[in-house]
Amino acid sequence: MNVIIFNSLLLPPSQTFIRDPAEKLQRFKAYYVGSRRVKGLDLPPERTLVVNSGNFVGKVGEQLFKLSGFAPKLYRQVQQLNPVLIHAQFGLSGALVLPWARSLAIPLIVHYRGADATIEEASSRYTSLNHWIYFQRKEALKQEARLFLTVSKFIKDKLLEQGFPPEKIINHYHGVDLDRFRPDNKIQREPIVLFVGRLTEKKGCEYLIKVMAKVQSELPEVELVAIGDGPLKPKLEALAAKLLYRYRFLGVQPPDTVKSWMNRASLLAAPSVTASGGDSEGLPNVVLEAQAMGLPVVSTIHAGIPEGVIDGQTGFLTAERDVEGLAESSLRLLKNADLWQSFSVNGRTHVETHFDRAKQTRVLEGIYESVLLTK
Repeated sequence: MNVIIFNSLLLPPSQTFIRDPAEKLQRFKAYYVGSRRVKGLDLPPERTLVVNSGNFVGKVGEQLFKLSGFAPKLYRQVQQLNPVLIHAQFGLSGALVLPWARSLAIPLIVHYRGADATIEEASSRYTSLNHWIYFQRKEALKQEARLFLTVSKFIKDKLLEQGFPPEKIINHYHGVDLDRFRPDNKIQREPIVLFVGRLTEKKGCEYLIKVMAKVQSELPEVELVAIGDGPLKPKLEALAAKLLYRYRFLGVQPPDTVKSWMNRASLLAAPSVTASGGDSEGLPNVVLEAQAMGLPVVSTIHAGIPEGVIDGQTGFLTAERDVEGLAESSLRLLKNADLWQSFSVNGRTHVETHFDRAKQTRVLEGIYESVLLTK
């Protein structure tokens, strides 16, 4: 049975959490459909279909598709696949593909993952065409989508606050590929605090740099390694140059390189905050991958992070923007080898128990099947 994995952009480098489970489906075959292809993750070309092929006509076609659902050539290609359901990634993509779910008369599942559930309409409606369409179609989406999946209980609560039907919402955690994310204990850990993520406001990297200044005042050999890119990169590099002895901004890196750094580092820092427009995390996969790699996490009490990191057992959690608390937590783990080892072992066990991708993908297939059985 064919399913449509719909995302407006196919697929940015960070969105392995979309591709990897889809490629592990056993009872379904995933076809990736979107507005346009972007530089990022490799996708099987024979199963990847987009409206905008990159020329002027494609750009016009993309806007027309978003506004009306009109994309006859792509629609015919999708129709010929006889898909049994559409699994839209993020609320905004759910709104874009809603006209197709109607005309194909197949169930629509919409997966909420973070900002799509937390952004405020007043500050976000006009930030992009996708946002404008989302708020135009949001009430229809609540009524017509068959099911809403959320990556954390925090995101589920956000949807409930907005009047989404409770009987249509299921919390479904991502998984981690435990065979791939497995520590190599022969590799020596180094005095590195690792950050992995987009350099945007909600990731809290500004606070991390201030934390690292306090850490380096006691342990000058500890280095900050930041992987990722984003609009705040110049500002953050300038702040790091002013406050830190040792730091590196490596930009976007391939998944295997990220995994290698997780095996070398001593801590993963995820100092996430609620951004000024309400933008929040769902449950960042990076904190789960780090724990699978035996890497303790220092993070914040933010969004779904407390569902993925056990405070005092697999990592330490402090209030958002608490520079003192984050620095103290980091120093405790960097200075205490026994405590570090305990957190390392606990983290791996925690992910094995609750976030095994193979198990979670089977759960997802069960969700697909239950939707198809329900009229």
